[in-house]
Amino acid sequence: MKHIEIINGPNLNLTGHREPEVYGTTTMEEVVNGLRQMFPDVEISCYQSNVEGELIDRIQQAGFTCDGLIVNLGGYSHTSVALHDALLAVPAPKVEVHISNIFAREDYRHHSLVTSACRGMVCGLGLKGYELAVRALL
Repeated sequence: MKHIEIINGPNLNLTGHREPEVYGTTTMEEVVNGLRQMFPDVEISCYQSNVEGELIDRIQQAGFTCDGLIVNLGGYSHTSVALHDALLAVPAPKVEVHISNIFAREDYRHHSLVTSACRGMVCGLGLKGYELAVRALL
C-alpha cells in the first residue's frame, strides 16, 4: 500500500482546540505528521472540509487513485446518505474513524450511515484511531 488519504468532515479542522476534554489537544496536523513518521513507506495525505459536497468530490477523486481511505465525516456520518453512496462508488478500501465513542454520546450519534460502506470502524479511542485505521488498511 503506497498512498492512504484521510478525509475529515465538519469541525475536524478544530481538532486540538475544540472541546479538548472530548477530542484532546493534539492538532490534526500533528496527527498526520506523526503517522508519516510511523509509516515512512506510505504516503499519507489529509483533506478536510466543512462542506458535504466537497467531501463527496474528494471521495470520488481520491477513491479511484489512492490505495485506502480513512474517513471521519463528523456529524455527516449520522445524516448523509450521499456520503454513504459516494463511499460505495469508489473501489479503495475504507475505514471509518470517530475520535469519541459515538455510542456513549447523544442517541442520534449512535448510528452512522457510512459504516456499511466501510471495511470497519475505529471508534472512541481518541486520535490513536487514525493510527489503528492505517494499520487496518495495511
